[in-house]
Amino acid sequence: MVVGLLEAQLHLHGINSLKGKRSIVKSLAGRLKSRFNISISEVDHQDSKISALLGISIVSNNRRFIEQQFDKITDFMRRDGRFSLGRIERETF
Repeated sequence: MVVGLLEAQLHLHGINSLKGKRSIVKSLAGRLKSRFNISISEVDHQDSKISALLGISIVSNNRRFIEQQFDKITDFMRRDGRFSLGRIERETF
């Protein structure tokens, strides 16, 4: 069994309320979950209007598959115009 973890820092622009931020984060999480069959949660910065830290996990029997999925997930998030991606950390074990 191989477990992959990815942390992605999001920087949101032009958001005036936590409600607006949560709408974007919830929408993104739902889209990623349905498209890539992952577990995802906002793991830090819940009280910030301009920042979010997402935790994503994948379990597989193939390390290469996890790395490919993380590449696709990162590309998908970069194409979303509602935020910019900051720091991304990946780990498989």
